[in-house]
Amino acid sequence: MIVASVVVLLVATAQENIAKQRIATGFGFFDDEANFAIIQTLIPYSETSSYARALLVGLLNTLLVAALGIALASVIGFTVGIARLSPNWLVARLAAIYVETLRNVPLLLQLFFWYFAVLRALPRPAASLSIGDAVFLNNRGLFVPALSFDGMAWLAPIVLVMMVLASRVVSTRTRAGTRWLDRWPRAGLIAFGVVSAAGILAFTVRAEVPALTGFSFQGGVRVIPELMALVIGLSTYTAAFIAEIVRAGIQGVAKGQHEAAQSLGLSRWQTLRLVVMPQALRIIVPPLTSQYLNLTKNSSLGTAIAYPDLVHVFAGTALNQTGQAVEILTVTMVIYLTLSLLTAAAMNWYNSRLRLQER
Repeated sequence: MIVASVVVLLVATAQENIAKQRIATGFGFFDDEANFAIIQTLIPYSETSSYARALLVGLLNTLLVAALGIALASVIGFTVGIARLSPNWLVARLAAIYVETLRNVPLLLQLFFWYFAVLRALPRPAASLSIGDAVFLNNRGLFVPALSFDGMAWLAPIVLVMMVLASRVVSTRTRAGTRWLDRWPRAGLIAFGVVSAAGILAFTVRAEVPALTGFSFQGGVRVIPELMALVIGLSTYTAAFIAEIVRAGIQGVAKGQHEAAQSLGLSRWQTLRLVVMPQALRIIVPPLTSQYLNLTKNSSLGTAIAYPDLVHVFAGTALNQTGQAVEILTVTMVIYLTLSLLTAAAMNWYNSRLRLQER
């Protein structure tokens, strides 16, 4: 009752102050022209687009960073976590140094380091670092070839899916007792699908290689420095915490499980992959969910290096232009809350599958 009364009082006070200052309210501004440019857009956008379109662009940029960061942080975190338990003294110490260094330095400083000290210190486009005259890295970003799909390229995934489904059918019949095909022909079906899909793509895919024209590169795909710095900073920072979670999860598996696997003649890698890790995941997944949520929310720090995410585009530029703080900040908080709840729901579903397999 007290909390509800405080909320009502705050809302009434806010409405009164807004009315006194004659500030426009409502969500009608969503249809107005944004009148500002965005340096990275995953969908068509121009300065004449609406604020609703700008919101969508910022949201997609945030989702891109979150997806790339989670994937890269998971790979690095699991690798470093396993390395911390390595019998090799040097490998274990290097992994420990990585964890203790990155998790004890503020994330914002790490983002500044990657952006200003590393990426902005790269050479100019004319002196770009290159790989095979196809990939170029300079202080304006990473330029890679762009792929264009022509003709019958859509057949490639269809052929691959059909071969995988056929192998599944064969596998089911074999387990049911039909011995007319064994697993080698099943693998052959998948291999045939992969080769066929690759052949189709080889004749239908064209690569547009970036080329230096004037003071910058034209063609291909440009990965802006802001995106690179944010993904690298978020993933390496979060990976330090994931590594400790993985180490604790592996150590939480009973020692007898290791000994039983070794007594069966399994190698160290087989023991880890087939015996230890499936059990350790039951310990790893719950705290891992928190790290994924933290990474998604920490992506908002990208506004400090001018990455056009949801906060920078909508709660920054759009807010400054419209002045409708209540609506914009409310929508922004609701979006982050929704992303967090969806991520938690997906991880909880996966965790429930792990518990079900244990039974």
